[in-house]
Amino acid sequence: MPVTVGAKKAYRSSSRKRVFNMRRQTTMLREVKVILKLTKDGKKEEAEKLLKNAYKAIDKAKKRGLIKKNTASRKKSRLARLVNTKN
Repeated sequence: MPVTVGAKKAYRSSSRKRVFNMRRQTTMLREVKVILKLTKDGKKEEAEKLLKNAYKAIDKAKKRGLIKKNTASRKKSRLARLVNTKN
């Protein structure tokens, strides 16, 4: 546990930020998972509609520093390729 006043404040701050970061990460993972499931089931139209939500979640995770810029680009590219190639 933190000892100094500054360390205690940093601990509180990081605990609050962790809640927001975990929420953003689970949202991103959930959106990607839904698209993967829809494409696996052959529901291409529904997956295309939800692709925008996944892009939004990935971009927000990138903005907050949860994932790096190239990782976000790679995720978006692979999702788009998956949705567009599946029949």
